[in-house]
Amino acid sequence: MTILVTGATGTIGRQVVEQLVKRGADVRALVRDPAKANLPAGVAVAQGDLLDVESLRNALSGVSTLFLLNAVVPEEFTQALTALNLAREAGIERMVYLSVIHSDRYVNVPHFAGKFGVERMIEQMSFNATILRPAYFMNNELMIKEAVTGYGVYPMPIGSKGLAMIDARDIGEIAAIELIRRERSATPLPLVRLNLVGPDTITGAKAAAIWSDVLGRTIAYGGDDTAGFEKNLRRFMPSWMAFDMRVMSERFLTEGMIPEAGDVKRLTDMLGRPLRSYRDFVAEIAASL
Repeated sequence: MTILVTGATGTIGRQVVEQLVKRGADVRALVRDPAKANLPAGVAVAQGDLLDVESLRNALSGVSTLFLLNAVVPEEFTQALTALNLAREAGIERMVYLSVIHSDRYVNVPHFAGKFGVERMIEQMSFNATILRPAYFMNNELMIKEAVTGYGVYPMPIGSKGLAMIDARDIGEIAAIELIRRERSATPLPLVRLNLVGPDTITGAKAAAIWSDVLGRTIAYGGDDTAGFEKNLRRFMPSWMAFDMRVMSERFLTEGMIPEAGDVKRLTDMLGRPLRSYRDFVAEIAASL
């Protein structure tokens, strides 16, 4: 009985693989370059990607449960539907899919809409799946630490509604728990959706205040300028992605990423420990400077 992990060398996928190995699972990882994978001992590596049909078909052979993760790329929806069709062809019924919180509400955000489309196809194709809907990753803060420490500004336009940010390590562990639950069940389990959230809802002002407290100096919130945010992003990412991030940030301002009643308790019970806090994550970043 084998679990295939796609996106296995990325921020989330690597955590999923490590957590599965800890739990004694038989893991196969889909990677583009096995020489650079650097995965834990005992993990079988399948070379290929989600647009190479034959390599994906080979990777899925003999697999009992699939962890499907698609990066934010222009072909994301095609990748996912190809994987779903080939999984069905291979007789795989059990799956965990990494979507995003409020995928059904952020309807104008390209990568949210794409993930919601995949959710609908998982249902229509009658997969027995857990759909994980994570909020904003705390790990994204690693990309802005120079702006915070060098310029004294928290630059993400996340507004005043708040984002229930979650640590990628918690996402990976919850995903592994669900994969093992489905893999080891005597009968296929029904489809469920889980919001993956952190223990606190962080606003722009609160994020700046936490950074200020941890660093021992004043960090200002940079404000809600989404156009400026897009302009800055275009320096180091494609224009389509920068625009996608801008539209997403505009929904942060109007709606936020707010947990539903019971989300935090449900996840805490699953993990058997508290969820990692934003303050602790910022403290880890500060300690590494």
